[in-house]
Amino acid sequence: MAQGISRRSFLSGAALAAGAAAAAGLSGCAPQSPQDAMAKTGSAVDESGMAVVGKTPAWLGEAPEIAAEDIIETKETQLLIVGAGNAGLAAAVTAQDLGLDFLLAEKAGTVSTTRSWYGAVNIPECAEAGKSVDTIKLNNVLRQAFWGKNDMRTTKTWLNESAEMHEWVKNIMDQYGFAVNFDSDQGEGRGGVGIDMYVPPIQVNYNPREDCPEENKELSRNQIFEDLLNKQGNEVLYGYDLAKLLTDESGAVTGAIFETREGFVQINAKNVMLTTGGYAANPDMMDGINPILSRCLTSSDWEPSNTGMGIKAGLWAGAMKDPGAAAFVFDRGAVTPGTKAGWTEESVAAGEPMLPTAGQFNPGSQPFLKMNLHGERFTNESGNYDWLPYAAASQPGGVYLEVWDANFASDVERFHSLGCASLTNLIVNVMGAGTDGFLQEWIDKGIVIKADTLEELADGLLLEGDHKKNFLASIERYNELYDKGEDEDFGKEPYLLSEIRTAPFYGVTLGGTLLDTSDGLRINADGQVLKTDGDVLPGLYAAGNCAGSLFADGYYNLTHGMACGRLLTFARHGVRHIAGDLD
Repeated sequence: MAQGISRRSFLSGAALAAGAAAAAGLSGCAPQSPQDAMAKTGSAVDESGMAVVGKTPAWLGEAPEIAAEDIIETKETQLLIVGAGNAGLAAAVTAQDLGLDFLLAEKAGTVSTTRSWYGAVNIPECAEAGKSVDTIKLNNVLRQAFWGKNDMRTTKTWLNESAEMHEWVKNIMDQYGFAVNFDSDQGEGRGGVGIDMYVPPIQVNYNPREDCPEENKELSRNQIFEDLLNKQGNEVLYGYDLAKLLTDESGAVTGAIFETREGFVQINAKNVMLTTGGYAANPDMMDGINPILSRCLTSSDWEPSNTGMGIKAGLWAGAMKDPGAAAFVFDRGAVTPGTKAGWTEESVAAGEPMLPTAGQFNPGSQPFLKMNLHGERFTNESGNYDWLPYAAASQPGGVYLEVWDANFASDVERFHSLGCASLTNLIVNVMGAGTDGFLQEWIDKGIVIKADTLEELADGLLLEGDHKKNFLASIERYNELYDKGEDEDFGKEPYLLSEIRTAPFYGVTLGGTLLDTSDGLRINADGQVLKTDGDVLPGLYAAGNCAGSLFADGYYNLTHGMACGRLLTFARHGVRHIAGDLD
């Protein structure tokens, strides 16, 4: 749940479109559905509607047939951009810069939340800090991290062009009074991981300058991009819910049909760019494609509009999807003791599966001691983001416990975690909030447990019997490892060890927080969507989380900002490719 809009309200659009389907489809506008193709081989969804191996997955369904008489309006444009999120707005402003005729359609009523940080490679600020990124090494590190399931040529587009993207964004942000903040201080200990792991200096965000106009200080990057569009007379078409893509007899994409409050609107376009996000707000797609998620997630931080519609529309039109699953999972889903991971029973009974809570508890990314609900340490806590939740997926309840003591502030300063995990140190130490100033809100909510003794902490975390004994023994063992300066059990880097001896003591129950998914339509290095045979699907581009080819299984959590950086880069590259503006 976000911005007061439920996931169900967004899912209803596709159902309404299907319900309005008429027997006769638009001539040349209805691509053959996967079910039609499967029928030739005798495959179909089973009667229960559940996905069956080798058959059309239940989450995909069929493209709706929409009768010509149901189209209330038809528009024409050179470029249709579907989705006003980070990628869609960057694409639209780029199209405006290049003088293209374009339309930007968005199913919600406002631009989506901005992912402020982005990753850009070998930018001037990096060189000024005396650092550089080895792009060949990084490309191979990512290949290894994703088991070769990514496309190294596509990754190179981000590696080679993100610096140009950064200069473009920086110029815009400068006009509105914002200055670049480049994260060059990686610390002696490599920012929360070992020295043998590659952590490239790439992360950028922006802060208001002293001369920033008051009316601009609270603007997000997406709001600034929309303001640029409005100043040139271009506006986002809000309330346009994608129903299907249009194709001609050759299979090329020629536009799209949208459901609006007034009825169906058809937009014919020479090129379509999908920037609709992933499927984090679609539980059927999540459980069908990436079932580990509901085993380890406790919190949501997604856009409610990210229902996977762009991916589904692309597949209906003949596109190829990434062969595996991938998601952006942060280790920050703090919940009250006793909460388990996965959809709550109440939400499932109501027919709208939801996670127990929403938001992020930033200290979850700190490398403190972590244990399962039986009081047993089960993994190396080094690194952050998806590693801990995925490891916990096979642990009791899919959640885990994190504990620390009164040395919290000095420990997080010493850990020097990078990326958005650095916010804890920033708020606690740099901005001076202190331990209790930072944690009190969570303590008041009953999520963070504060105790004078470790026994009381175990009680507050609802541990009993052998589980409580294991908990106390695990802490005693961890203190031994701290004293030795060596993690003999799991090999965590010595500088990331911490003692748990000084009262008060703190503990929290954690699971994963899901931001979005990143396995989307397969694209090439120009952002063109590929067909199932590997050739280009004419007329269709994708950028952002509905585009694939760059991630697999998870997110390489040491390339801080890469997710947003690549979507901004591909948004610009795709539009420039359409305009013939590339060298």
